[in-house]
Amino acid sequence: MLDWTPDLARSNKPRYLAIADLIAEDIANGRLAVGDRLPPQRALAKRLAVDFTTVARGYVEAQKRGLVESHVGQGTFVKAPARAPVSAKPGRLLPVDLTMNLPPEPDDAALVERMREGLAEVGADLVSLLRYQGFGGSPADKDAASAWLGRRALVPAQERIFVTPGAHPALVGILSTLARPGDTVLSEGITYPGARAIAAQLGLKLVGLPMDADGIDPDAFADACRTARPKALYLNPTLQNPTTLTIPEARRSAIAAVARRFGCPIVEDDAYGFIPAHGPPPFAAIAPDLTWHVAGLSKCIGAGLRAAYVVAPDARSGWPFAAALRATNVMASPLTAALATRWIEDGTADTILRFIRTESMARQALATELLPAGSYRADPLSFNLWVELPTPWTRSAFVGHLGSTRIGVVASDAFTVGGQPQEAVRVCLGGPSCRAEIRSALEFMAHALAGQPEMALNVL
Repeated sequence: MLDWTPDLARSNKPRYLAIADLIAEDIANGRLAVGDRLPPQRALAKRLAVDFTTVARGYVEAQKRGLVESHVGQGTFVKAPARAPVSAKPGRLLPVDLTMNLPPEPDDAALVERMREGLAEVGADLVSLLRYQGFGGSPADKDAASAWLGRRALVPAQERIFVTPGAHPALVGILSTLARPGDTVLSEGITYPGARAIAAQLGLKLVGLPMDADGIDPDAFADACRTARPKALYLNPTLQNPTTLTIPEARRSAIAAVARRFGCPIVEDDAYGFIPAHGPPPFAAIAPDLTWHVAGLSKCIGAGLRAAYVVAPDARSGWPFAAALRATNVMASPLTAALATRWIEDGTADTILRFIRTESMARQALATELLPAGSYRADPLSFNLWVELPTPWTRSAFVGHLGSTRIGVVASDAFTVGGQPQEAVRVCLGGPSCRAEIRSALEFMAHALAGQPEMALNVL
């Protein structure tokens, strides 16, 4: 209903709340029907003689209430009424999926509109972006990659930079270049599950190294180099998934020295490296000639932005990598790469990154407030908690207990490379869940940690 014009004079609330209230009122009285399209935000702002941000906030508020839904490039539409939530029943919780390690999703109306504007501007060149492009990214995309990598003190030549369709394909390409089926690759003893899946797919033997509070033990790394002759060392060194630890600079230098002594390449999965404003230097800055640096954008901008910037140790190393990646992926999506480039160039990416930092800190503050002290490991900027369960809880009992109330977490089995998994779970705080949902889930979790596993028998 593109001519819909609310009468803001009927409300003494802030104008954005009045807009959401009047949407609800007109849905109730039948003036707005399911599927009706609301006026474009800028058009309605002009019609009401208010700031664009006011209308944008009003639409976001209406969306939070379940009244409308927005579709990029199409508009905002009246939504069918939702069924009564589970929490409407006494003693029940809303389902909260805390299994995926995603960044918090932006909910600021002005930021979301800025993101949409960038997408619209990229879409103006849509036809050319639907063509095949040269492998590794256009010169403009590589320039943007250079600018982005510069935030991590990396200044590689363009021939060492590759724009890839996400970190996961990049890791497949790198490891398939460095190793052959049956070869050994080293990693943290508790590591990213994707690395385990890739190693299994490629037929590689993944060997986990012992860890302390600063990361892998350099002496154990040296021993493994002598005995196992590994083809590479895979590390997720900043806000590591799942333990949230960050390897300090001194330990990075010690690890790099061992890698150089034995000629062992380092595969640096720097998925979270951009989250700290002042983190330690990446391995690619400490040992650039040994390091394959993978800077994915899914954790520092959005999980659906499947793009990553890879820095090869030298131009020659990039040739077989390009061939391996081209064989399985052809190229990165030009449309996705162009959107990433646009957001980097116009500052939107930095604004999103600042939002993610701020919101992550707020969610971690909830964990500090609600969970027993010393019951988990985390970083103020991490998206997740590594909860070490008290006796007599087991990981299976805890996962099952939370799952019975539809709170999803992941047991340590998914992250353990060899040996017996510890009694621990990963709890993710990002993604689409709002702070209220996170708080509710953490309150239930705190109650469980303070109790006994037998309580799981009385949840229904």
